Amino acid sequence: RVAKALPGLGLAHVPKTIDNDLPLPSDIDTFGFSTACNLGKDLVRNLMQDAATTERWFFVTVMGRRAGHLALGIGGAAGATLTVVAEEFLESKITVDRLADILEGAIIKRRMHGRDHGVAILSEGLAEKLDLESLGPVERDQYGNVRLAELDLGRVLKDRVAGRLRERKVDVTIVGKDLGYELRCAAPGAHDIQYSRSLGYWATRFLLEGGSNAMVTIQAGRLVPMPFGLLLDPKTGKIRVRYVDVESEMYQTLWAYMIRLKPEDFDSAETVAALAKAGHLSESEFVKRFAPLAGR
Repeated sequence: RVAKALPGLGLAHVPKTIDNDLPLPSDIDTFGFSTACNLGKDLVRNLMQDAATTERWFFVTVMGRRAGHLALGIGGAAGATLTVVAEEFLESKITVDRLADILEGAIIKRRMHGRDHGVAILSEGLAEKLDLESLGPVERDQYGNVRLAELDLGRVLKDRVAGRLRERKVDVTIVGKDLGYELRCAAPGAHDIQYSRSLGYWATRFLLEGGSNAMVTIQAGRLVPMPFGLLLDPKTGKIRVRYVDVESEMYQTLWAYMIRLKPEDFDSAETVAALAKAGHLSESEFVKRFAPLAGR
């Protein structure tokens, strides 16, 4: 819009967001993402140590309104028990109970292994996926978006999961925690320092040489200006969002390391029996409740 209003003004943009959700090639990160992941990793590792020491669970909601890149980056680097992002779900809306089932299943699986602690990372964007009718009135901004900062996703899920488990006399302590604004305030790491310096240099060169109306990117070590028009969604006129590709090998690697209920957990009668016992459920109740989550 600025470019159209001021045709004589040279404009260059650089890919800045810790959410890493700008429509760049899949192997190109936005600057700030690496630093935020590194700080988040340290904070989550601290929580993991506290969880192990005090035998409790943390449900940690990580900033990222649309895409789950930051949650996965932090969860994968820290080795969190599991990370849940909105991109896992094909439906436009999911119930709070479905998300609670995933977390409850992870707690039960850990209990089967003799561990009463863990850390679950939740992408902030899950709140946009939730059917919020059962939660009562929810505060929204002037554009109609849910005020995610006002919706305490961790608390909602903590209360839901802990309540279910305690009804069955499963002793569990769950603490909700948010990682948000503090992730934007860290001193940049080595990668982001050099990356940002390069972007600034080439954005300046791009403008001095008569370029305009593009996002400056560095791909395979070379300047690649991406015209603004290529970044826009033609239907909305807004910048397209780069979502997590859950079919990618990168995501599948992260998934493989997560401790959560998976299809193979239902292959063995012995495993099903052990899981049901850990959750204070009969085997039939356990299978009926949790097998659909694992695609069974």
